[in-house]
Amino acid sequence: TLDPNVSGVLPVTLGKATKLVKLLMTSPKEYVCTLHLQKEVAKNDLMAVLKEYEGVLYQKPPVKSAVKRRVRTRKVHYIKPIEIENRDVLMRVGCDAGTYIRKLCYDMGLSLGCGASMEELRRTKTGIFGEESTILLQDLLDAKVFSVEENNEDILKKYIMPYEIVLDPLKKIWIKDTAVEALCQGSMLTVPGVSKLQSGISKGETVAIMTLKNEAVSISEAEMTSEDIIKKDNGIVGKPLSVLMETGVYPRTWN
Repeated sequence: TLDPNVSGVLPVTLGKATKLVKLLMTSPKEYVCTLHLQKEVAKNDLMAVLKEYEGVLYQKPPVKSAVKRRVRTRKVHYIKPIEIENRDVLMRVGCDAGTYIRKLCYDMGLSLGCGASMEELRRTKTGIFGEESTILLQDLLDAKVFSVEENNEDILKKYIMPYEIVLDPLKKIWIKDTAVEALCQGSMLTVPGVSKLQSGISKGETVAIMTLKNEAVSISEAEMTSEDIIKKDNGIVGKPLSVLMETGVYPRTWN
């Protein structure tokens, strides 16, 4: 979602891609915002505070928010000033999902001792989706009209991306054809069903389970590290979080 008066990147899912909404919601975000200072401050002091607010922060959601107002931790990956003009600072902020930029600006004002507020906010990135991959709502509406008038769905389809692209940031485990249908029916993945995998998987990490044809089967929580999966002959590799492939695509191999 985007708050009122905020513009920018807003992924929209269709069909079974709606199962990936949680993955998108929890992916890192990037914003461009205007920080307005109530008083003039030295540039060195400003730059020091911007640097100070990179890293793990404690935040309490503002009064007008959709979640419970309790203190939680969020990580700010970077704060990069783009332009400074008088008491306005245009900056780019990369952060965890759920970071309140308005609250971040307010807290910076307290640290500077001058007071500050957020004047404008634009989301420039959600996970792997940046502004370069977005379309205007007007263009989408035009495509819908033209596709109906010309009876040509391809005009509209060119704006729809395959949902597998959302899985790009996740580490992958590829499974044997004989294991696919069982996972589609909600079974846990075990070691004998694994064909190959990427290195560096940690226990508890969210991973993408793929067929040998690179079709997405499910999103799972890893129960073993990459090293354990390679070493062991049996055991549970992953618990399904969301099944993406429909049943019946691959043959059932058990009675």
